[in-house]
Amino acid sequence: MLQGDNLPDASLANSPSPRLVSFMDIELELAADVLVPREETELLGRNAVARLRDQTGPVTVIDMCCGSGNLALGIAAAVPLARVWGADLTDSTVALARRNAERLSLQERVLIRQGDLFAALDGNGLEGRADMIVCNPPYISTSRLAGDSAHLLENEPREAFDGGPYGISIHQRLIRDAVAFLKPGGWLLFEFGEGQDRQAAALLSRAKAYETVGFAHDTQGKPRVAIVRKMGASSDEGR
Repeated sequence: MLQGDNLPDASLANSPSPRLVSFMDIELELAADVLVPREETELLGRNAVARLRDQTGPVTVIDMCCGSGNLALGIAAAVPLARVWGADLTDSTVALARRNAERLSLQERVLIRQGDLFAALDGNGLEGRADMIVCNPPYISTSRLAGDSAHLLENEPREAFDGGPYGISIHQRLIRDAVAFLKPGGWLLFEFGEGQDRQAAALLSRAKAYETVGFAHDTQGKPRVAIVRKMGASSDEGR
């Protein structure tokens, strides 16, 4: 079962053997110092797959802040023509994502790189080639992590949650830097916190590089995933 929003599993920290979780119809190994996938992230993944399945040829996907590799691997498993590049910052996260790729025999199509956001992909020739970029970035403000959300840090890493002073620091960089990697008409999908939809829309509008944003909603009807295309899609490409 997926963990519910803001409900990390405390047993992971003390488990003597790998803990497995189901995500987008695949089974992933978890680790105590890596984010546990939430339901909102599966919402992101399934919306990504819905758009990629219409492609008739190979597609290039980037999963930024890939964590355990859940999005990268879920997309690759569902879209056989997808080649996915995942990126994250910490040693433990990158190692876990690579282990999961090997467990699922997807290591030939899911390549995991380490670095600070898109810097992790330097030298791979991906600029202007991505059909889609997905991201589940940290989106809780630093002050909330010191207050009413402090419990999240008991079993999961700060890097997975801390989105800076307003919770959108990584979103700002993602939206800005994704432009150089997306093809014209390429998709950008990312998760955000409750009530951050207006901030997400404003950031995308200010970038002046994207079409009008749409949102995917959770089971309570709240917008939690932004879905937008880079400008420049040919007229015969549908949304």
